[in-house]
Amino acid sequence: MRKSVLVAAVIMAALSLTSCDNSKPKAGAPRTEITFSILSVDKSRDLDKLWAPILADMEKQTGLKVTPFYSSSYTALIEAMRFDQVQAGFFSSASGLEAVKRANAEVFAHNTNPDGTDGYTSVIIVPKASTVTVEDILKCDRKLNFGMGDVKSTSGTIVPKAFLFLPNKVDTNNCFKNVKSGSHGVNIEGVVAGVLDAATANSDALKELSDTPEGREKLAKIKIIWQSQLIPKGVIVYRTDLDPVAKEKIRSFFLSYGTGTGPEAERQRANLRAFQWGPLQPSDATYLLPERLMEARVALQEAEIAGDAAAASAARVEIDAVAKEQADLVAKTAPQAPADAPASHQER
Repeated sequence: MRKSVLVAAVIMAALSLTSCDNSKPKAGAPRTEITFSILSVDKSRDLDKLWAPILADMEKQTGLKVTPFYSSSYTALIEAMRFDQVQAGFFSSASGLEAVKRANAEVFAHNTNPDGTDGYTSVIIVPKASTVTVEDILKCDRKLNFGMGDVKSTSGTIVPKAFLFLPNKVDTNNCFKNVKSGSHGVNIEGVVAGVLDAATANSDALKELSDTPEGREKLAKIKIIWQSQLIPKGVIVYRTDLDPVAKEKIRSFFLSYGTGTGPEAERQRANLRAFQWGPLQPSDATYLLPERLMEARVALQEAEIAGDAAAASAARVEIDAVAKEQADLVAKTAPQAPADAPASHQER
């Protein structure tokens, strides 16, 4: 009952944007305003300060009026895009995939690390003085208070399930004394305060803490006991039915931001570094194939634990489909030798 009420409230929050949305143009007219949604893993006020200069630059370069929509709820972000209350936005790989599936979204860019590398990791953290180990967490003895992420959080939920809990036949809903679902910031605060014995977070959230004295003080009070393999970064998307002129303006802005030389480009790079971002890279739905594969593996493992043959079969079909798409992508992007090249040359 509580869950259905919460979901309804989240959807209503997204739809409430309708009452103040005057940006939708008349049929055939070019769009002059957009609403840009932003996944808020911490306080919206803090994110507003970080995003404000970027959104101001976006307005200046594109000529579009840009209204931000912040939410820590993945459902609210997806529903807002599905009902065309937002036209573009920043999503995690998991929520971005859901937006592609359900909300008419199209991926055109993904973010990188400040050094230009791609990917980040999911982590499990505990208080610095804690003796809790990964083995203790996997005991499933209902003695620990554990913090998970949103159900659609890649690093907060999907990755820990796919690579730690489910391979060890651990059902996180029935293993702990209490399970709390929260953002990475909330989970970190819970571990620092000792309210949570352990919690999920990610490497980006921990790096952001190192930027301030207060954050470094928090870092000194926690330690990592588990870390995943590299996982996809976040994506920038717009609605597939957004007019082509607006699409190109938005795409050009993000893909050129912080890539030039001189003081202006350095200022832009500083704005990106505030998020632990480097310049954005062009992307499409294939960037989310690893996310699709992880979700399918989680679905398969959960189905096998529950003894649900139909769900397990559907998950295997999805795993095979993703594997085929990945193989096709590799074949398309692999360098090809000239068709008329002599065999001896090709073999060297």
